[in-house]
Amino acid sequence: MKICFIANVDFAMRHFILPLMRGARARGHEVVGLCAEGPLLEIPRAEGFRIEAMPMARSMNPLAQWRAYTAVRDFLKREHCDLVHAHMPISGLIGRAAARAAGVPRIAYTCHGFLFNQPGPWWRRALALQLERAAGRITHVYLTVSAEEAEDARRLGIHPHATAILNGRDPAQFHPNADARRSLRAELGADPDDCVIIAVSRLVRHKGYPELLRAMEATPANARLWVVGERLASDHGEDMEPHFARAAKALGPRLQRLGYRHDVARLLTAADVFCLPSHFEGLPMSVIEAMLTGLPVVATDIRGPREQVVAGETGLLVPPATIAPLAEALSQLAADPALRARMGEAGRARALERFDEAKIIGRTLDLLGL
Repeated sequence: MKICFIANVDFAMRHFILPLMRGARARGHEVVGLCAEGPLLEIPRAEGFRIEAMPMARSMNPLAQWRAYTAVRDFLKREHCDLVHAHMPISGLIGRAAARAAGVPRIAYTCHGFLFNQPGPWWRRALALQLERAAGRITHVYLTVSAEEAEDARRLGIHPHATAILNGRDPAQFHPNADARRSLRAELGADPDDCVIIAVSRLVRHKGYPELLRAMEATPANARLWVVGERLASDHGEDMEPHFARAAKALGPRLQRLGYRHDVARLLTAADVFCLPSHFEGLPMSVIEAMLTGLPVVATDIRGPREQVVAGETGLLVPPATIAPLAEALSQLAADPALRARMGEAGRARALERFDEAKIIGRTLDLLGL
């Protein structure tokens, strides 16, 4: 079969779609990817995947979305794909509509989070729900990365057979590594008694950085924060730089910004706690990576993370958009190495059972009929 995977930006293609493309190719299928051009597409292209650039836009601008729709539709008409598998909210709508117009016989979608579950004006949430319902009617296979959103899809009439597949990462890549831990902590100036809290995500408001940076000011002196990631050119909303500038003055060397890194797996081995205080999520890959590496996770009690973190057993959950509970959770773990070790071990066991990439990819390909 000829399969077309559609995403919005190169970040999504690299981190969310590429493992699925590898799995489909391993089963003997022809694979092509569509998304906006970006430097991270060099990675799948280096593996021999054909990735075609499309004018995808992460906005509700009708003209921009029409350009994306016509480009994808025309491509699909030329290519005669057997299956289109679209991802992410806006590119998922565009991809499915274009596939229907192009006469693609089988259309699939994986929901990584609903726009109507995100903060915003009521009219945008209402419009997003109606668009999801319309797109659901032309979707043959409807998947979600979290169980709560599969339930939402069924309950709200988006798709009667929405199925949660979860997310996964490779345990061979993400695992504890004592040698890497020693060398990286020495390289980055972390003392043996330091509790390194690591955050890995795009630098955007809804990842909770204002709260995390403020919370760090109330943690013990041995707690330091490594921030891994950058802001994408297509990201919207408040600039995080003023928050980081203020935190740099307050925390000094306890705050280290490491930028976008390709060695996240090694960095995780050198940390002691993983933190993701998001306001909304799908089912974050970063939490899975941290759990596989044996780190306790501090996250917010929202869709996605609360399916991953067992509060009090593999980590701690705090209310979103709050500072004091987050500071308390981080301080508790910074002061108790034995607790960190117990939670990290339990989290790794849970991740190996539920979030093994090979199992998730295999199940997804089966549901897609591949």
